[in-house]
Amino acid sequence: MSFDGSGFDEITYERMDKKAVITLNRPEALNAVNRQMDAELYAAFKEIRDNPDIWVGIITGRGSRAFSAGHDMKEDPFEEGTVSVTRAAPALGGIQSETKIWKPMIAAINGYCLGGGLEIALACDVLIAADHAEFGLPEVRWNLLAAGGGLSRLPRAIPSAAAMKLILTGERINAEQALQWGLVTDVTTLDDLLPLAHRIADRMLENAPLAMQYAKMISVRSMNVPIEDSLAMEQAWIHALHSTKDYEEGLAAFVERRPPKFTGR
Repeated sequence: MSFDGSGFDEITYERMDKKAVITLNRPEALNAVNRQMDAELYAAFKEIRDNPDIWVGIITGRGSRAFSAGHDMKEDPFEEGTVSVTRAAPALGGIQSETKIWKPMIAAINGYCLGGGLEIALACDVLIAADHAEFGLPEVRWNLLAAGGGLSRLPRAIPSAAAMKLILTGERINAEQALQWGLVTDVTTLDDLLPLAHRIADRMLENAPLAMQYAKMISVRSMNVPIEDSLAMEQAWIHALHSTKDYEEGLAAFVERRPPKFTGR
């Protein structure tokens, strides 16, 4: 049975050939993540992870105000017995740890990107933003921790001192500051945000999908290991690529001076 996401309420899921687009769909609540959204995101992220015909994922928010303002604080995300803390539906859909999506993921940030919203974005590979977007981890203001990956990923994404200022003050930065610090790669208008995300995704789709997945995996896993281990990892996975049909296709296309036709196999 094909996966189409038709039963979702708190997100929408759309397939566009080899792309999958997830849209957080609670604009009246600034796309805050509630328990139901946790479960729907988990299902969608697993589909992106496991379906070999999906090569790139895009995630954005509905409306012009917010990508996501974080966890819905009207629900206790740590209440015992809720779906948010069970294996069936981990918090934030598990993108920060459980799902291990090695395919490229693009976050198109269309407004407030706060708390859990920023943690979802930080778990992606390429972050782009509308020019009115704002970013922050306000958890300490409410005696909480950005424990969905924010405390671990933000200091790896931007200069350490800048990350610690945001973490310890709970302050926000605008899109221009995020661009200067390297948190996002591009800032554009709201109208051009999703088209830009698709242009980046389409450029990725010209590449070999297995090579992109291996490149992402090695880059992430080698971040905090000795260089010798990282180099060994590179060699192991380049040899793994040699046994694929796409390896033969890539060489043939290069020699024949034509665009390759990769299959992900």
